[in-house]
Amino acid sequence: MCGFVGMVSKHASVSNEIFVALQALQHRGQDSAGIATMDATGARFTARRGLGAVTQALGAGDLEALEGPLGIGHVRYPTIGTGVLQDAQPFFYRQPGVLMAHNGGITNYDELRDSLAERSIHLLSGCDVEPALCEFADGLMRRRKAHHTLEDAIEALVEVRDAVRGSYSIVAALMLDGEPTLLVVRDRHGIRPAVIGQRADGSYIAASESVALDALGFTAIEEPDAGEVVFLRAGQPPIRRAVEARSKTPCVFEFIYFARPDSTMGGRGVYEVRLALGRQLAERVKTKSLALDVVVAVPDTARPAATALAEELEVPLREGLIKNRYSGRTFIMPSDAARTAALRLKLNALRCEIEGRSILLVDDSIVRGNTLRRVISMLRDTGATAVHLAIHAPPVRNPCYYGIDMSTEEELFARQFEGTLDEVEVDAAAVLGADSLTYLPVERMDVAFGGSRCAACFDGVYPEPVPIRDRALIERDRRKA
Repeated sequence: MCGFVGMVSKHASVSNEIFVALQALQHRGQDSAGIATMDATGARFTARRGLGAVTQALGAGDLEALEGPLGIGHVRYPTIGTGVLQDAQPFFYRQPGVLMAHNGGITNYDELRDSLAERSIHLLSGCDVEPALCEFADGLMRRRKAHHTLEDAIEALVEVRDAVRGSYSIVAALMLDGEPTLLVVRDRHGIRPAVIGQRADGSYIAASESVALDALGFTAIEEPDAGEVVFLRAGQPPIRRAVEARSKTPCVFEFIYFARPDSTMGGRGVYEVRLALGRQLAERVKTKSLALDVVVAVPDTARPAATALAEELEVPLREGLIKNRYSGRTFIMPSDAARTAALRLKLNALRCEIEGRSILLVDDSIVRGNTLRRVISMLRDTGATAVHLAIHAPPVRNPCYYGIDMSTEEELFARQFEGTLDEVEVDAAAVLGADSLTYLPVERMDVAFGGSRCAACFDGVYPEPVPIRDRALIERDRRKA
């Protein structure tokens, strides 16, 4: 999972604004960050990339060097490849001169690498967007050597669609029809998010989440549809073209965990969806007749659902856990050792709200279970008389091959349990050290979410097929990370 920003403007430089927008998307990746720009003639490309958070990876000198009215920025956490600098985005291809970044998970990296090598095109990284960039550039160059048109780009994107499997929202910058052009394209199922914004000065922005637009005073005007490409040029109306659309199935885990609560996706506010998830979870908790004193959310993602849950149960909501604001998201840290070490610094219990009370602890999901084991132990050490756990998502039973870091079966906590949902809850609660566990069933999640969705991590239904060979290679790559 990553975050991207693309911007095209009549201003001399967009790098400073992209830098600000990337900070709004920092929650989507903290391993590396980068910005690349193109000048108004398409003759000069500049890129700066670094490891760590945005303000660590890019300095004032980098921004000064990044000149041009068209640019792309990216924050990354790796699901394919590693966290090394050579895998940081955006990427640049010299012929015909294209910048590209993406969010998603391209599942046939090895196949693409081998196919490109047969054409004497060799990859320099383990990042899965690079082969997509090379396929796109190769498609353009086979049509004409220079002066590419919008129609050339569409034909090349059709070839990318046919060659590339998995999920992606891609943003690219290049000259088309002699004009600086930003394009954003989504896979044919629209699994990964993308939004486009416009400003009164004629500038356009494309980003992974609407919060990037808010930070710069852009108004969201549309989202590329599944299988659609949108071309953006400063001061001109967007040009929309269909590449290929199938079922539109946006990732439900974006709403449950990954996206910022103040983002809007597909016309729905993430915060409102999380409230609805909490209300649905309350209905299942009510059937268990638990004796509860307070509801406590695991900060920060679970807060909206915990608020709605507490209201429905008529149990006080309290800040029982205080989060270190300088702690990163442990879920997206690169290794289990790093996640475990970070957990020791991430949360601390507030004794005045915990001691002597029966707690309903609310969290968004259980992927590996590391965080919750420690939190439950911490609450008991702080004097909780009981710790009941409520999760506003179903059990995570299946790897995600579309860009979220839960790619191997053995790392998934819920896979070790069999039986009905009630039986799984009893056994899982014992392993976690909780007095009880309540999951949100898939059917109640669907009531809260509404509409079609990709929920393969919960129900095992992958909208874009992932062959066994691709799965094995992805899992091998993740075990090396």
